[in-house]
Amino acid sequence: MSPAKPLAAPPEPADEVAGKRERRKQARPGELLDAALDLFVEKGFAATRSEEVAARAGVSKGTLFLYFPSKEELFKAVVRENVSGRFTEWYEEFESFQGSTPDMVRYCLQVWWDRLGATRASGITKLVISEARNFPELAAFYQQEVINPGNRLIRRILQRGIDRGEFKPLDLDYAVYSIIAPMVHLIMMKHSLAPCAPQDYALDPQRYLQNVADILLGGICAPAAHRTGKR
Repeated sequence: MSPAKPLAAPPEPADEVAGKRERRKQARPGELLDAALDLFVEKGFAATRSEEVAARAGVSKGTLFLYFPSKEELFKAVVRENVSGRFTEWYEEFESFQGSTPDMVRYCLQVWWDRLGATRASGITKLVISEARNFPELAAFYQQEVINPGNRLIRRILQRGIDRGEFKPLDLDYAVYSIIAPMVHLIMMKHSLAPCAPQDYALDPQRYLQNVADILLGGICAPAAHRTGKR
């Protein structure tokens, strides 16, 4: 007597199959952006091929181009998803912040590290620095989407401190770079310069940012504000 054949699973209802396909379709852009971010950070923009992004995301190159018609548009979408799309949130936090401006500077540095510097997305900054001259259109896009809004936000923070008498009068056109430069340095240490450092030189991001804040605030705070704003 032959063994009984296993019963076939009943077919899924058509609406459930369609629902799964729709969920998969909606997930694809996010999966493509994740794959692109990884490859752009690992290999750079020029060396990353569209078919590699598609393969890592588990789709065909044709599917990739359905969502992003070129590698340049894919890069722009990666930047918007991971960096520039967050400025609305950061501006809202600026408007609702209740503490002193020295405290806001410390908060700004820490939040930047937690939400961007410590993540994969920090590699975008290194990529742009290394390849901007070869891709001027992408450099212009990054300046419009990331650099200019970031500068405006930091400028508003510093202006808040001046208006409240917490900071000395500052040349804001240049003072913003006093905050931006340490952030860029930390990213470059993470992605490019770390292999050049001595093996016993461990750069602790938390200690680094704390010292940056102490030095910055020691230079720009009015004396009373410095005493009350420092932790």
